[in-house]
Amino acid sequence: MSGDCLFCKIAEGALSTEFLLATDHLVAFRDLHPVAPSHILVIPKKHISSLADLEADDQSLMGEMMLAIGQLAEQEGLESGFRVVVNTGPDGGQSVHHLHFHLLGGRSLTWPPG
Repeated sequence: MSGDCLFCKIAEGALSTEFLLATDHLVAFRDLHPVAPSHILVIPKKHISSLADLEADDQSLMGEMMLAIGQLAEQEGLESGFRVVVNTGPDGGQSVHHLHFHLLGGRSLTWPPG
């Protein structure tokens, strides 16, 4: 865990959160401020500040996260489509400095996103 990291606290169970999926390496839960009918955050339990901070040792973790996102999309009934977003750095809109993937779906999503 990294000091006062909100997502580290969630991942370790220190904050009450209903997990939609939990493995030895990741957890998934609903975003508190959803921008789509289905808005799920998927985070590694290991503290990684951002996508830019990944290391070679994180390769299998990232694969597990991608498979989990597919599983969650199926659970949510997002067969007509979904979007996966990773905000990185201040210009990328990252507000919590713990790597996290947004799974968005349940409505038609436009492009460009914002």
